[in-house]
Amino acid sequence: MIDLDLDMRQYDCPFIDTTDDVDVAFSAVQWQLDTDAEKLETRLVARGGSAGALDQGLRELRDHPNMRECYILSKRDDVAQIGTTIEQTNAMRAIQRNDGYITGPFRIEDGRERWHVGFDDDEAEDRTLAELERHNDYAVEDRDQFGPTTLFDLLENSGSARQLLEGCRSLTDTERETFEAASRNGYYETPRETTLDELADHFDISKTAVSMNLRRCERKILNAALGAIEQLDDRGEG
Repeated sequence: MIDLDLDMRQYDCPFIDTTDDVDVAFSAVQWQLDTDAEKLETRLVARGGSAGALDQGLRELRDHPNMRECYILSKRDDVAQIGTTIEQTNAMRAIQRNDGYITGPFRIEDGRERWHVGFDDDEAEDRTLAELERHNDYAVEDRDQFGPTTLFDLLENSGSARQLLEGCRSLTDTERETFEAASRNGYYETPRETTLDELADHFDISKTAVSMNLRRCERKILNAALGAIEQLDDRGEG
């Protein structure tokens, strides 16, 4: 299996057009492509830069010529869960026609969309990318190729992967930025290539504050990793 991570701009997508004009982003929760009816049904989470931006984004989304149906399932402040039905876009048609398939959720923000697309062989991949290039703007951000053993391992251990992901998502922006700077500048190398004092100067905070941010980050990631390891051990014993 070949798995592509695409940064995509479609020119006939209601979601992309809306995020181009309004400070709102969409993340797919569930989707179903009906190739016979040439439509895509989705459940998405919409988040606006403000409650007003969310309302404006949903109005523009409903009014888009390629939108068949758009309704609110729930809404609070600047976040809403919505259901939509849109016309099949050129990119969807190209992927389906060339034996490709969607392998993961998509996210749309600032007029761009992240797609995860799979193919069974190089020929199908080449055909699809050639057709996408004629009517869309895209860049391949990442490409992975899995054999059956690796793919089976990924599917079997999705729970462990999800636990690690949740641990990373639990980091605050400050914790993540501190951890990234420490790692990038060699704080975790032996011998260390940077110090707490240098990191404190970088962020213009005290040495104690840097140390606390790193400790909180390390504790969250370590707990997530240990939980993932326990799930691997339980599966191995089973």
